[in-house]
Amino acid sequence: MRRIPGKHSKIPGIIRIMVMAKTLSANLKKTALYERHLKASAKMVPFAGYAMPVSYPSGIIQEHQHTRKHAGLFDVSHMGQIRIEGENCAELLETLMPSDLIGLSLQQLRYSLLLNERGGILDDLIIMRTDPQAFVLIVNAACKHRDLEHLESRLGAQLRISMIPGKTLLALQGPESASVMQGLGQQTSDMGFMKIRDMNLADIPCHVSRSGYTGEDGFEISVEDEFANQLADTILHDERVIWAGLGARDSLRMEAGLNLYGQEMSESLNPLDAGAFWAISKSRRPSGERPGGFLGADPVFDALSRTQGKRLVGLVPEGRVPVRSGAKISDHEGNPIGHVTSGGYSPSLSHPICLAIIDNRHSASGHNIYATVRNRRVLMTVTTLPFVKHRYYRVPENLQK
Repeated sequence: MRRIPGKHSKIPGIIRIMVMAKTLSANLKKTALYERHLKASAKMVPFAGYAMPVSYPSGIIQEHQHTRKHAGLFDVSHMGQIRIEGENCAELLETLMPSDLIGLSLQQLRYSLLLNERGGILDDLIIMRTDPQAFVLIVNAACKHRDLEHLESRLGAQLRISMIPGKTLLALQGPESASVMQGLGQQTSDMGFMKIRDMNLADIPCHVSRSGYTGEDGFEISVEDEFANQLADTILHDERVIWAGLGARDSLRMEAGLNLYGQEMSESLNPLDAGAFWAISKSRRPSGERPGGFLGADPVFDALSRTQGKRLVGLVPEGRVPVRSGAKISDHEGNPIGHVTSGGYSPSLSHPICLAIIDNRHSASGHNIYATVRNRRVLMTVTTLPFVKHRYYRVPENLQK
């Protein structure tokens, strides 16, 4: 594998680690689009057991900026797609997830969490209701087999649970993505954010959601592997679309202030500490209509009553010094108060940014704290998230049904 040219200081931390790999293991899994990535001269890296494109010849910054201005196409087929079906499916899934699934409408999706007994986060995911008694989960690549085992061990006797094979998942992201979809034969102006629809794109059957993890308007497209290359080629034929890799995906989600499992989330962090308490539906909170009842509810609710806890915050370092994941954070007196979870260069803002988990008494916007970089203290300013405003699509009132 060739190294990415240029300064590694402008590559997000998680991707920078992967770029250092010298070779790709022969036993890495490959997505259906692997040969297309090689044809596009992608720089391939090992990620969650797969050979994945980190960037293309235009580079991470160009891919990032193009997605913000036009549209980028991401191969995210390494992620898991799990189907769960059976009688009382929503009620049973609510015993494992803190979301309102009983009230989730057909063809709608929701961001949710899988928790352990201690309230720690096993994974974050997207859950979509495809049928009155069936749901599909989109889960993180590194967690998908563990997630499947967790679901089967808890609900396997009552529900049918299986990994969906032979599927490619594409993410078309950016402000011109809806216009690209129109060019593929689909008008999506009446399709709101977090909605699902079965449709034909260039005469290819697809399962499409208006969602993504960049902060931009966009779509995630599930298609049979056998049609993946044809569909990708057709989408890329539109001059507004370019391939974008894991590097741009990481920098885009950091600017959007979005968590990444293994960085801002882990089994040792509860949703409150990880800045994801909003993912617990109001009806499932202590004052809601159906409070608790999910695995880990008691320790999560106990955390609400603590005066001292942790918070996920955005940080802007002084100057141009990159502050990476794992950097220790301290207060003015040098007392440890947390650590950086993700850090890198923001192409949209032209300066470094960080996500960090710190003691909540230091989490007010504008507060100054310090990160330690190569035994040197770097001044950091706490800022509100997201760094770059979300631009998710909302259906105009005159088109709402």
